[in-house]
This record gives sequence, structure tokens and C-alpha cells, in this order.
Amino acid sequence: MAKLFIFGIGGTGSRVIKSLTMLLASGIKSFNDFDIIPIIIDPHKDNEDLKRTVSILDHYQKIKDKIGTNNEFFGTKITTLQSLDSKRRMGGTYSFTLKAVSNTKFKDYFSYSSLNDENKSLAELLFSGKSIDTNKKEIDLLDIPMDIGFVGNPNIGSVVLNQFRDSDEFKDFANNFSEGDRIFIISSIFGGTGAAGFPIVLKNIRNAVNNKELANGGYLQNSAIGALTVLPYFNIETDKDSPIKRGDFIEKTKAALGYYQNNVNPILNAMYYVGDDYSGKPYKNDAGQGGQKNDAHFIEIAGALAIIDFMNTDSDSLLCEGGKPLLNICKEYSIKEDAALLNFKHLNDYSNTILRRNLVQFTLFKKYLDKQFEQSIGNKTWSTDTPAIDHSFKNNQFFNSNLKSFLKAYEDWLTELNQNSRGFAPFNLSSDINTTVNGFEMSKSMFGLGKFDFDKFDMELNRTVRNEVYSSADQKLIQLFFKATSAIVSNRYGF
Repeated sequence: MAKLFIFGIGGTGSRVIKSLTMLLASGIKSFNDFDIIPIIIDPHKDNEDLKRTVSILDHYQKIKDKIGTNNEFFGTKITTLQSLDSKRRMGGTYSFTLKAVSNTKFKDYFSYSSLNDENKSLAELLFSGKSIDTNKKEIDLLDIPMDIGFVGNPNIGSVVLNQFRDSDEFKDFANNFSEGDRIFIISSIFGGTGAAGFPIVLKNIRNAVNNKELANGGYLQNSAIGALTVLPYFNIETDKDSPIKRGDFIEKTKAALGYYQNNVNPILNAMYYVGDDYSGKPYKNDAGQGGQKNDAHFIEIAGALAIIDFMNTDSDSLLCEGGKPLLNICKEYSIKEDAALLNFKHLNDYSNTILRRNLVQFTLFKKYLDKQFEQSIGNKTWSTDTPAIDHSFKNNQFFNSNLKSFLKAYEDWLTELNQNSRGFAPFNLSSDINTTVNGFEMSKSMFGLGKFDFDKFDMELNRTVRNEVYSSADQKLIQLFFKATSAIVSNRYGF
């Protein structure tokens, strides 16, 4: 199976990977099957977006390991870089470990005190300016603590992230990269970590053939590389004590785009741009001290769609010679109708083709587990047929820990999308099952089926279970509900 290595840089990288994971859990797949290997690069280890994404990925991987192959929900394999090693098979982390940043100021990172006077003056010139420390006191950039990120300063990030080239993770990545594998890089363009990390990661991959310590340098030099550049897409609170200013986003974006045009785009196979100028509910102005826990945003779903589009791109369009793509693809994203609160009817046809059906199925699956599962297990045919899904099943680790935790994260994700501004509210999780999908109501007359309820849901599950063979109760739950919800969506929504 070909692999897609996804480098998620900074908080935006984590949030896009989280949205992608939700889409993959719903059964969305690429035309060209890939195993997904996320590698998150973020010096801010207390970043709540990073921690939430890693937790979601861990639950997904454990669910996938239990249900095996030939499933639609959780159908795409997601794994850590380290688990690709045949000697390890399991374990590892999704996060790239930056060395020498914990409890370290920037000037100590590059041994400022050991420099001579001339080099100290040069460092002070290159990194002049002020920032805010964890106590909201003004400090020189040289005194920024490294473990809260780069506080919107890509010039600092570029120095620290250069260690990527010599890291164990980069060597593991190169050792496990094969012909036909692909690479995707996610970053924001208006912050510090993403804007600094993207060019560094890209250039080190293209120049891997010159690094004698790396395996598969030729494959990496001519690999198919796509990238998502996230332009400003959210508002932030005004805080005179914070170094993060909304007004700086556009200027930083313009400067970075100018650099990308000449130094980045020519060596990329495909560049995807997303952003939003809708000035809605501001995020908390958190330079890093508060953990940076941002609500999910629709732009992150658009970013996940870019990754799926890249996976779907024909290999003949992604060829390289000598590290130079034969074709440079650039794409932007748009919605069909502008609205402060989006649902499926506001999206373009391409998005609905990919998103709508699978997300509706997955949401119906969750709603059944929340509202009806307890009443039906043990007395419905779909539950009692071997392998049985009974009351003891509810207490196993697969269901009670991994699946329930993942579905709770899915609910939180949908809630945050709904409450954000610009918002995305495709579902009403608290409504009657007939009005779960905002903008659509289940058909009452199609094929004379009458009003849909959980009894009819159970009838569909009973009908479906007769035609399937399952390897375990865990696998049965996932596959049975995908098949049943597929029939329900076809019959009741017609899409």
C-alpha cells in the first residue's frame, strides 16, 4: 500500500489533521488508497490543539487495529512513523520532538553568551524586537521561551526548525519512504511555526539526495509533494499585552507569498490555498501561555479536502525530474453561497460529493448509539446474531474507551464548528432523528416507507445483518452500521 506522509506544522497543522481524521472515520477515502502517516511539528508541547489531535489519532488507530481491513467507517489506515519499522510494528508518537527547546530561551538555544561581540551584535540586529513572556511582561525576542512556540516570528522559527534536517524522525521518514509514496505539508502563512517550517521541510526533502546519511534520497528528490497554505481565516481579540496582532496577519501573508512565489512554488507539485476574510467571533488572543485551544473552523475541513484532492490526483500529473515538477498545480477553495452559518446547501458540488453522504451516515451511527443502543442490544436480531453485541460488549475497551472517546471528540468537533464564526452546522445532534441533517428532512413517502424512527433503524439493521459475515463483534458493529446507514441515506435522503 502506498503511503502519504503528512507534515502538520504548528497549531493549524494539528487542526487540519484533526478534521481529516474525522472525515476518514466517516468512511471518506481517496480513489488511490494510501496509508496515512501524520508527523506533527510543533515546539509548543502544551498546545491543546496538538494534544487533542494526538489523542484522536491514538483512538482512531486503536479502533482500526481492532476492526481490521475491509471496513468503510475507519477504513483508511493511520499509523505512526515509528510503527512502520518492522521491528517495532506498534508504538511511537505522531509528534516530531524538537530537541533543546524545553525551558530554553531562544538566545540560549544558539549559545548567544558564547559568541564574540561582533556576532552578538549581528544576532541582536537579526532578532531585534519585543515580545511578551508568560507573565505578560515585555521581553526582547532573544529571551522568548522556546516551548510556547515562536509567537508569530518565523525568523526565530527558521533557526530552531533547521534541526529537522538532522533529526531521527527525518531519517526514519527517509528510510520508510518508497517509490510511489507521496508527501503533503500543512502550514499557516501568517504565524511563526508554520511560516518558518514549511520551506525548511520542503527544501530538505527535495535536497535529500545530497544528504549521505539518508536512505532513498532519489525517491525523495523526485517525490510527489503537495502543500496546503492557510491564509488568515480567523479574528482574534485585541490585547495590548500580546505580541499577536490581527493587523500583522495580512502583512506577514504578503511577505511570505512573495517569498513562496520564487522559492517554494517552483519545487512543489501542487499548492492549495484556503483562507477566509469573514470577520466573525474573535478567538482568544493567546500567544502560547494559555495552551492555544481554538474551536474547529470550516477552513480546516476545506484544508482536509485539499489533502483528499491531492491523494486523488493522477500520478502522471505529479512527475518530477531532478527535483523539479514537470507541472505546478495551484488550487483555491470556494463555497457556493456566502453565509455566516454554513450547511451542506451552501457548499459547492465537489465538496458535497465527498462530504455529505459519509458524514450523514457517521452522524446517524453516533445518534443511534447515543439514543437507542442501550434499548436494542440483547433483544434485536442484529444484536443477538453471532458474533453477539450484548451488554457485556459495552464494557470492553474497544467500545467503552476508544470508540466512545472518538465519538465524543466528533461531537465536540461538530459543536465547535457550529459555534464558530464563520460557522458550519450540517447537523443537529439534539433533534429528532428525522431532522438530524440541517436543511434536509427524511422522506416520508419515498417507497411508501412512512416516518422514520429508531424502530425502522432496527429493522434496517436486522435486514442488513442477514447478508454479512463478521470476524468479531467489534468489526460487526462498525461494518453493520455503515451498511445500514448507507441504505437509510439512499432511501430517505436520496443522495
